[in-house]
Amino acid sequence: MRDLPQADRPLNGLTVVDFSQFLSGPVCSLKLADLGARVIKVERPGVGDLCRYLYLTDTDIDGDNTLFHAINRNKESVTADLRNEDDRQKLVDLLKSADVMIQNFRPGVIERQGFGYEDVRKINPAIIYGSISGYGEDGPWKDLPGQDLLAQARSGLLWLTGSRDDPPMPMGLAVADMMAGNALAQGVLAALVGRGITGKGAKVETSLFEAMIDFQFEVLTTHLNDGNRPPERSGFNGAHAYLGAPYGVYETADGYLALAMTPSLKALAELIGVDGLEHHFDDKNALLTHRDEIKRSIAERLKLKTTADWLAVLQPADIWCSEVLDWRDMLESEAYRTLDLEQTIRRNASLELTAVRSPIRINAATLKSPVAAPVLGQHNDTVFEAGPVLADSETGGGRTSAGKQN
Repeated sequence: MRDLPQADRPLNGLTVVDFSQFLSGPVCSLKLADLGARVIKVERPGVGDLCRYLYLTDTDIDGDNTLFHAINRNKESVTADLRNEDDRQKLVDLLKSADVMIQNFRPGVIERQGFGYEDVRKINPAIIYGSISGYGEDGPWKDLPGQDLLAQARSGLLWLTGSRDDPPMPMGLAVADMMAGNALAQGVLAALVGRGITGKGAKVETSLFEAMIDFQFEVLTTHLNDGNRPPERSGFNGAHAYLGAPYGVYETADGYLALAMTPSLKALAELIGVDGLEHHFDDKNALLTHRDEIKRSIAERLKLKTTADWLAVLQPADIWCSEVLDWRDMLESEAYRTLDLEQTIRRNASLELTAVRSPIRINAATLKSPVAAPVLGQHNDTVFEAGPVLADSETGGGRTSAGKQN
């Protein structure tokens, strides 16, 4: 696949000043950077974003951990001490011509530093101001730590994964941070479109908790309209609290098979040779009301043949199923290679890293970029001396925050 040139990306020429750290805010600015925006990351002198030191593994790459490289590629770094008047003035000057500002401090923190929305709107009335908190700006939880696992725990999500007798199970990813970052990116993009129509700036807010509620909108809508019955996980082979058999992952003779939808229980039972379920064939509710019994019968049968054997039988019969791949097998798959999902990013001329690209394609082109995460303060001189508008050679023309050509 070809890569979309910077000059052709939809946010080319727009500038984002990103005060956020850790994961949720930087996810938002990463999405905007991939779409062509110039992202200027504001960090503390000598320390930087604490995410630089939040190690997922013991892998250190040029002084930063892999998470920081993944989430802050394609950005620039400046350092500023918010207690220093000279540094504060540099940030004020930067914000005067910026298009977007992002922050994810606890409620009240950025306001005490003089960079809350009302302060920034006086500096630049047309700015789009993006804010992520843990639990909103009001209410009894507003001052609690806005951390991913804690937001998952308070949202009810942990009771949806696993089987009935399992303890609460968090997801194996920082899903609250990532969903909140993506939600803020969506809101910022909408506000930018709105500004193009009305000329007015806007404040866009979300929180980890709101993102977790939205993440569960499908099942919560069911819960809110069926008498508030609590979700009930399967007692065996749980995969989805609200879906009946055969939905789940089953052991085979040599691995695992994910089994989702079937035209009918009768069709599935006949294909795999399960006996004893005939009394459920005409009961439209049996797949849910007798979920565990049906799943156990299916599971015993599926252990007898390999995954490939079952796929050869089930897929031609329109039974929705899949092999269960680990990362090694997934990365070696033809589907992965066809989509051209990896990119090489470079830092300090001699350092190359492999990263995954944005999932978005525009006009049949990917949004790859070779720019790695910045060294702390790497762009102090270029940003504070040149200002936030990119040079013509970098943008193919460039735009100011008002959208005018330079």
